[in-house]
Amino acid sequence: MTINSYGNTADDTGAFLNTEKRQARRYLQKITSIATFGGLLFGFDTGVINGALLYMKDDLGLTPMTEGLVTSSLLIGAMLGALVGGRVSDLQGRRRNILYLAVVFFIGALACALAPNFNVMITARFILGLAVGGASVVVPAYLAEMSPSNIRGRIITRNELMIVTGQFLAFTTNALLGNLFGDLDGVWRWMLALATLPAVALWFGMLYMPESPRWLATKGRFKEALEVLKLVREEYYAKEEIAAITRQISNEKFVKSGGWRDLSKKGARRVMLIGIGIAVTSQLTGVNSIMYFGTQILTEAGLAQSSALIANVVNGVISIAATFIGIYLLDRVGRRPMMLLGFAGTTLSLLMIGLVSTWFEPSVTRAMLILGAMAFFLASMQGLIGPSLWVMLAEIFPMRIRGGCMGMAIAGLWLTNVMIGLFFPTLVATIGIGQTFFVFAGAGVLSLIFVAVWVPETRGSTLEEIEHRLYD
Repeated sequence: MTINSYGNTADDTGAFLNTEKRQARRYLQKITSIATFGGLLFGFDTGVINGALLYMKDDLGLTPMTEGLVTSSLLIGAMLGALVGGRVSDLQGRRRNILYLAVVFFIGALACALAPNFNVMITARFILGLAVGGASVVVPAYLAEMSPSNIRGRIITRNELMIVTGQFLAFTTNALLGNLFGDLDGVWRWMLALATLPAVALWFGMLYMPESPRWLATKGRFKEALEVLKLVREEYYAKEEIAAITRQISNEKFVKSGGWRDLSKKGARRVMLIGIGIAVTSQLTGVNSIMYFGTQILTEAGLAQSSALIANVVNGVISIAATFIGIYLLDRVGRRPMMLLGFAGTTLSLLMIGLVSTWFEPSVTRAMLILGAMAFFLASMQGLIGPSLWVMLAEIFPMRIRGGCMGMAIAGLWLTNVMIGLFFPTLVATIGIGQTFFVFAGAGVLSLIFVAVWVPETRGSTLEEIEHRLYD
């Protein structure tokens, strides 16, 4: 038996280190569980319109164009929320920004549920979108800056899991409320009001969470940053990591760049364009045409309204199961191979939906074939593209302006989403469902080429190593 320099036996030291590691991992899991309520709200508030529209359109007198406006008003808010939220998180901190967003989530959801007419509804949806866009930037950045490199992918992807869980909960509650109380006036208001509950949980939970250690370090608060790192790492690794962060911040080139001036560098511009490209191509698959209008697609394909609501829950189940697989693969396979395989799968699914819609008349058979293609699409999107997307956007940008850069990229994501949400109903009414999905399939081919040519691999590297490799 050996005695170490602390006067403990080797067995005692090993037990102490294992206990320290378990405590750090438990605290990191606690932070992840609370922060990802932002992802749950993101998913619920974007998914709940799929189903609520069926009842809302009669009460509010919606046309195909105004249906698109109700859907896209949230997305327009999300685009602005991503830009503003990312910048605010750089200035005031990730934790404080999430607290602000919880309040906006609550106010927006309540206003949507109480909206008396179309004008109030699109205003309330816009406000709610500000929170959705802000959360889509700040939560992944917060998790990335809290996580050790060897499990960073799994931690950030927990937010993706909560997004699809939120969508699943929206689909499930829509189906339950629609089938049990669909004959009652205003059932859609209860569908929308449920989103206030996780907003309250997010606000109370974040009151007790620490600030991002990397954000603290960029403000010169190195001692506080080390104390936070010691909560989520063993002490040795916390000290090693704060030393690396300090070197990065103290680097003469980094200081000289002065934050936003980093974007004047050729390498920085290239990475910025890659980030925007990753975000935009993920939406060009047409994923949100399925997430927002899936129930209507199935009813027009031949299912009864009640059956379509229940069938759409299957999409939520598949999304959750696929995300678990994505979490498992992300730190084992890598980001880039998963994106390539994912775009291949989504493009094939879109072709299937287009062909089935063209070849078959409305019937249960057509609806079931489309549902199967949707399931394959969502397995590829949520299990392969989605996890890679959010992790890479949280990894590739420089520390001092990570929130702002993510905001710019994710604003591109929401702008693409706006165009799809706004024009999808009109496009389907003009050229038909089959031709519409052929357009998405063509965009999928272009997305596959983009990833193959431009997107780098980031698996296994620290955030500081990634920054050094991509920017120097």
